[in-house]
Amino acid sequence: MSALDTVDLDQRDTHGRAYWAIADCFGVVRRGLTNYQRQPVLIAWQLGFPIISVLLYGYVFGGAMKSPDGGSVRDFLMPGMFAMTMAFGFMNTAIAVVTDASKGVIDRFRSMPMAPSAVVTGRGVNDLIVAGAELIILAATAFAMGWRSDAGAGAVLAAFGLLLLLRFCLIWVGILLGLVVPTPEAAGGLYAVAFPLTMISSVFVPPSTMPDWLGAIAAWNPISSTAAAARELFGNPVASDGSWIQEHALLMAVVWPLVITAVFLPLAVRRFQRLSR
Repeated sequence: MSALDTVDLDQRDTHGRAYWAIADCFGVVRRGLTNYQRQPVLIAWQLGFPIISVLLYGYVFGGAMKSPDGGSVRDFLMPGMFAMTMAFGFMNTAIAVVTDASKGVIDRFRSMPMAPSAVVTGRGVNDLIVAGAELIILAATAFAMGWRSDAGAGAVLAAFGLLLLLRFCLIWVGILLGLVVPTPEAAGGLYAVAFPLTMISSVFVPPSTMPDWLGAIAAWNPISSTAAAARELFGNPVASDGSWIQEHALLMAVVWPLVITAVFLPLAVRRFQRLSR
């Protein structure tokens, strides 16, 4: 449902384009959140999957992992799991967008006199709200498993802010992919890309434990920067081999998302504007 459903064209002339860009954006957000209310299975999947992931890696594989400082492996693992969950979220975005496209929802939006950017930005805001709920559930689950943060409230909030920033930038990647792939089934095949993207990182093990060439790729993975920055802010063990990228994880946890957003947000909006031309 769009904000356009409650106004006519004459009313739209009484406000500027910026006003309606924001109003239409939140109309799309309202529609997305209403879908969760009408289809509870979506909530069970998107919010339940993070819990299963944390329990699986924490209890099943946790015994085979080691913390860099020899302490609790969960204190090292959990911030990485938070980052991995935020990164995997772009798949949910891509599948939601291509599903709307296959059902004609996006065509309907395009036929309405609404801001061209609203469908894209509305999906982004909607997914960021869901990501916030996922982080809350993840943190609660990790806390129940024994994970703790030794940092103050400000540092903890900053860590969660960086995690959401990672999710924010990858939303635009997901939207672009959702507008490019032809069917929801094809979008499911993107997991073949998402899986190595998250695994070749410092989420589970330090890059220094990998072969040199693979460790270099893992260290420069944006997910690694966010995971390392979150660990540092949480006061959890941080694995670093002294390389520039690992020593400046906090900086790169901000720079990487800004660069990705600057590249993919305009591409996603442009792709939407060019549909069926």
